[in-house]
Amino acid sequence: MTTRDALPLEGITVVSVEQAVAAPFATRQLADLGARVIKIERPDTGDFARRYDETVNGESSYFVWLNRSKESVTLDLKSSAGREILEKLLATADVFVQNLAPGAAARMNLDATSLQERYPSLIPCDVSGYGNTGPWSDRKAYDMLVQGESGVMALTGPQSCPSRVGISIADIAAGMYAYSGILAALFTRATTGQARAVEVALFEALGEWMGSPAYYTEYGGQQPRRVGAEHATIAPYGAFPTSDGTVLLSVQNDREWSAFCTELLGDPAVEADPRFCRNSARVAHREECNALIAEQTRQMTTEDALALLAKIGIANGRLSSVPDFLAHPSLTGRNRWREVDTPGGPVRALLPPANLAGVEPRFDPVPALGVHTTSVLRELGYTAAAIDKLRAAHTV
Repeated sequence: MTTRDALPLEGITVVSVEQAVAAPFATRQLADLGARVIKIERPDTGDFARRYDETVNGESSYFVWLNRSKESVTLDLKSSAGREILEKLLATADVFVQNLAPGAAARMNLDATSLQERYPSLIPCDVSGYGNTGPWSDRKAYDMLVQGESGVMALTGPQSCPSRVGISIADIAAGMYAYSGILAALFTRATTGQARAVEVALFEALGEWMGSPAYYTEYGGQQPRRVGAEHATIAPYGAFPTSDGTVLLSVQNDREWSAFCTELLGDPAVEADPRFCRNSARVAHREECNALIAEQTRQMTTEDALALLAKIGIANGRLSSVPDFLAHPSLTGRNRWREVDTPGGPVRALLPPANLAGVEPRFDPVPALGVHTTSVLRELGYTAAAIDKLRAAHTV
């Protein structure tokens, strides 16, 4: 039997009252690196993301993605017995993560200030829509709403139709910042002994990602246009038709533009055309520039266009479908796929993108609702009779 090296976060215990995407994404990444994550769920329904769909062997695609390697414990936190169990868990935890509805944590004395008064070494992490203070602190915030409020939707899609990005980027951004914030807090505690609270707002997470268009708008006098798959401030950049499909390409500098004009357009004189001689000019005359390119790419197959672009050093790609992504040679060629068990059977899962030399991330099962409740209660000293009583009262 082979043994693996210890994971970086082994010995760290995380208790999470979490749901949906943002907080579960943060804690799953902690679990990947070895942290013990005890996920508290409602006894009757659990995390509502369990019921988003049933496509992964009867399980939700969101839930399977976000909850591997965790322990599911069901608790009624509105009951005194349920709260007592949670307090016992918090007394031994290193990190507490919550993304409850606005104001709910404070009402339950689970806000950062209250928790650190009771447990000075605990690192609380709050994930909210617009922060725990301020004029919008009481507003619900779902991914689409935050994409709209942050201006992301105003920049996404064709000019005729503002569009939501097709994945939950507000939740994902918040989950990433919660994860990195918790890692920083753990390091601070290890080096100074001080446990610092972490707070992440979905709106502020996307606000960070809006940096470039925000500067462009504030100092340029107008916000970038919506240009679909193209780039508002770089041209040529986007999708172009071929004889049998589509090719994606991006020209980033004058050297590339010179080679592009000679080799793909077949006309070196285009390089000096005042409409196209520099990037800002090409952006201003985007439609004319795109028409010249499309006239040439339509005469090529996709494979021939990709080969020529690669030959002359122009970044290029295909317009892949999700099945294309799942079969992508970069993933198989780099051995990125693993297997994880779910209540409905094993499924494929991708390795986390941050590769730590010598570390193989953990891929323990996605838990069924409440499957670890008994074992965790036994760790806390509850007898079989006491656990049966808690179940009869629907506390767990």
